Amino acid sequence: MTVSTLRLRPPHASDGHAVWSLVRDCKPLDENSMYCNLLQCDHFAETCVLAEMGGDVVGWVSGYIPPTRPDTLFVWQVAVSAKARGMGLGRRMLGELLARGACADVTRLQTTITPDNAPSWGLFRGLARRLGATLSDAPHFTRNRHFDGAHATEHMVTITLTQPLAKAA
Repeated sequence: MTVSTLRLRPPHASDGHAVWSLVRDCKPLDENSMYCNLLQCDHFAETCVLAEMGGDVVGWVSGYIPPTRPDTLFVWQVAVSAKARGMGLGRRMLGELLARGACADVTRLQTTITPDNAPSWGLFRGLARRLGATLSDAPHFTRNRHFDGAHATEHMVTITLTQPLAKAA
């Protein structure tokens, strides 16, 4: 497969199983139920991105705009298949998502990342640099308080833009 066959698009409900399989194969990402991925593909298609190469699903970004914070895009997961790594696919999918009309009023992007997830830190730090934005983080969901010791603390990472994406583009 080559990058020339790469296609980025909003997902469809029929992509739910393929997304679930991709996330399951992308350790250490947390697996959601197949039904959750189906709902993401159906209800949140405008704020999710599916990447295909040669007809195979090789990338996924799930996100949503919280109803109480219409200026914020929360990125839930970024998954890239082993066969598509090293091609800047995560960055490309986030760029595709941020360019959509659904994100026109977004002035903040948020995600949670565990301290040891170097690839995710690199992806979001690079995105902040590319957007000329500031990045901050703080512990949000903590190991003992929220995960009963069974999961590493998740830091809330916030990328703050100087203007809405519609004007920044």
